[in-house]
Amino acid sequence: MRPSEDELKHWMLRGLGGDGAAHGQLLRALVPVLRGFYRRRMAGRDDDIEDLLQETLIAVHERRASYDVTRPFTSWLFAVARYKMIDHFRKSGRTCAIDGLEDILEAEGFTKASDAAADIDRLLDTIPPKQAAAIRAIRLEGLSTAEAASQLKLGESDIKVSVHRGLKALASKVRDSLK
Repeated sequence: MRPSEDELKHWMLRGLGGDGAAHGQLLRALVPVLRGFYRRRMAGRDDDIEDLLQETLIAVHERRASYDVTRPFTSWLFAVARYKMIDHFRKSGRTCAIDGLEDILEAEGFTKASDAAADIDRLLDTIPPKQAAAIRAIRLEGLSTAEAASQLKLGESDIKVSVHRGLKALASKVRDSLK
């Protein structure tokens, strides 16, 4: 049976408090969770899945102090897992879309869409308003470039540049927070 968000967070918090047995229980419980996460995204690449599984478990262990105990544990976990997968793809020359994080978290069954939406809003608040508005219009509301330009009273090329720069800034902020 797959562990719940509450169980995983409980083990994480106890592990952060110095309970080595709870930390070990957490890492063991994460194996099937992460294996399933990667298997759904990397069908037929079992060697890559096992490599990513090990890399992610190491990252969870090494970066556990960066976990914000007021937030859902699995949001943090899947962010770590996703960035490990992106790094893996980048090293091998493959690409991986970074859209749809909210859908991924909700599909994993651990966190509510509203938690992910709140995280997205907090992240968007850290970049210039024009970039945040362009990202919201294009990536979150699904508007075309022309529709977003009309709505925001900007040129289409300005929208494209704002989305590109904003996503680049957001990716850098998230990546830096995982170090």
